[in-house]
Amino acid sequence: MASQIDTLARERLLKDRSAAAEVIVPGEPPHVALLRLCDAGLLHGGLSVALGVRPDELVGPLTLAMGGAARSFKLVDVRERGTLELHVLVGELTERWEVEDLSALVHNLNDLYREAPDVRAIAVLGEWADSLQLLCVDKRSVSRLLRQPFFAPMNARSLQSLTESA
Repeated sequence: MASQIDTLARERLLKDRSAAAEVIVPGEPPHVALLRLCDAGLLHGGLSVALGVRPDELVGPLTLAMGGAARSFKLVDVRERGTLELHVLVGELTERWEVEDLSALVHNLNDLYREAPDVRAIAVLGEWADSLQLLCVDKRSVSRLLRQPFFAPMNARSLQSLTESA
């Protein structure tokens, strides 16, 4: 069976194999090692987002990490009415998204770009070191990653549905 580092390297998610080996603590659960790698900036497509960051502040870095058509995503207005309301330009239409937190933003972006093969899916890996760890992965890799014991994203069910619709 391939090691976690080997699998991440094969999926082209690992930036530096030797640095990754230093970050992983022997004997800790494999999903914790993935959180550590993301927090250390060693994963391609990985983002470590402070828990206090608002969804409108994350849009730019997140859509950049998603790549492809997501790079042209436009946030045209932000309003606070109890729940944060984002007005986004989708093609020629403006949509209104109510987003309570970062996970809701991730859900909306994954759903918006569900059919776009050039846009990476966003996995919510979990919280580590007072930050939310996110990983943008090629949709073609999602099914393989979900079979790995170390890949247990909080939004696994919605990621699985992305692969079924693709």
